[in-house]
Amino acid sequence: MSTASIFISSVQKELAEERRAVKAFVEGDPLLRRFFTAFLFEDLPAADARTDAVYLDRVDRAEIYLGLFGKEYGVEDRMGLSPTEQEFDRATRRGKPRLIFVKGTDDRLRDPKMAALVRKAGDQLIRRRFNDIPELTAALYASLVEHLERTGQLRTKPFDAAACPEATLRDLSREKLDRFLARAQAVRGYALPPRTQIKAALTHLNLLDDGLPSHAAVLLFGREPQRFLLTSEVKCLHFHGTEVRKPIPSYQIYKGTVFELVDQALDFVLSKIDRRVGTREAGPVAPVEYELPREAVAEAVVNAVTHRDYASNASVQVMLFADRLEVWNPGELPPALTIADLRQPHASIPRNPLIAEPMFLAGYAEKAGSGILDMIARCRRAGLPAPRFRQSGGQFVQTLDRPLGVRGQKPPVQVGHQVGTKSALSRHQVEILRKCMEEQPVTTLMAIAGRADRTKFRNQVLGPLLAEGLLSMTIPDKPRSSRQRYRLTRAGAEYLKRMKK
Repeated sequence: MSTASIFISSVQKELAEERRAVKAFVEGDPLLRRFFTAFLFEDLPAADARTDAVYLDRVDRAEIYLGLFGKEYGVEDRMGLSPTEQEFDRATRRGKPRLIFVKGTDDRLRDPKMAALVRKAGDQLIRRRFNDIPELTAALYASLVEHLERTGQLRTKPFDAAACPEATLRDLSREKLDRFLARAQAVRGYALPPRTQIKAALTHLNLLDDGLPSHAAVLLFGREPQRFLLTSEVKCLHFHGTEVRKPIPSYQIYKGTVFELVDQALDFVLSKIDRRVGTREAGPVAPVEYELPREAVAEAVVNAVTHRDYASNASVQVMLFADRLEVWNPGELPPALTIADLRQPHASIPRNPLIAEPMFLAGYAEKAGSGILDMIARCRRAGLPAPRFRQSGGQFVQTLDRPLGVRGQKPPVQVGHQVGTKSALSRHQVEILRKCMEEQPVTTLMAIAGRADRTKFRNQVLGPLLAEGLLSMTIPDKPRSSRQRYRLTRAGAEYLKRMKK
């Protein structure tokens, strides 16, 4: 099947990174590469022909005009027109589908002629704004999928863009969406504030399919995502040895949105690996160093949850062994990427762009294509081998070696003294014990752990503390009372005392 050409129009020097990212994204995405190729003028070999004649001829031959409008207008010809405006006008006269993406929101910062071009385009068609490459590629993905549907070339939408069967806007959580908007605004300067209407927010994130929430919307903001997508859960397993053996000492199945899955899986790993608490010499909060860099573990989990194949019946698995951490997710690398490519600067080609963008906006993922490199760098700075990657039976596997396992020694002992037969407490649980030196309501303790679901918080965080006798309830015969408070027991105080030694 022949592919249609997308002509990428912009001021080349100003938006060089965006131009290359768009080409890599279009030609690397498993779906889009079947239908499109992207044309960049700078890729043409030298030729004895007028530049303007060449690029206008390429506009004529392209199926889609893609305009990237920034601050600069570009070099003007004798008529006072830049190549970008000439290309836009040519595509308009030829009746080409035009996709316009405007970088930034403050038009006062643009060259007056570029600001005028932005207004001219806005008078004729719908423009989309973007601030960074993840926003651009996610919006482009939605626009190209819509084009394929409109032209009859695509009868079934990609999984993340397609409506989630039986789900409605009522199945999304207002609270979870507001929490995301507040975080995205604080971390990335996102334009929409909390309390934005749900439909408007989802439209801005390209998460609606004919007015219904897409699979991506349910995974990001659903009240109960696993009600619709059963295998979107994350399974976390802890083995004391170096092989998968039963009985499994610790096995947790986590449910929730993709944000909650990442938080819970990360907390599981960090609660079970060696950690060192520093002094408060540099500030009021004592630094905590883990045997595996926290950011590297987080990146591995974020990768698995964001880029997994959600159409698969398998789930993400996080397995902690005595000598290594393995994170498995259903799916394979895009055809344009190899295992070797991951170890050098590479384009970001997300399997689920409509999930990847909100993960970036909320600060769970960093700049496109840099996450794996950052993971490698952090492990090396910690004196550990670089993470290993492999494909195995339709699964992508990330492996981080634990430090003692590298030297062939016995599994490390948990720092912080074990309580009974249970593993050492998580950082949040230790903070809760300290807070409960004075009686505290459950809402205060939930805020410490950053939890929103009261039932899950009681079961996963408070339950073990109560079971081990480290905390007690002020009204034990009415555990769900609104006046219930939690306080530190003598055993809890002894535990904290041992932590200081």
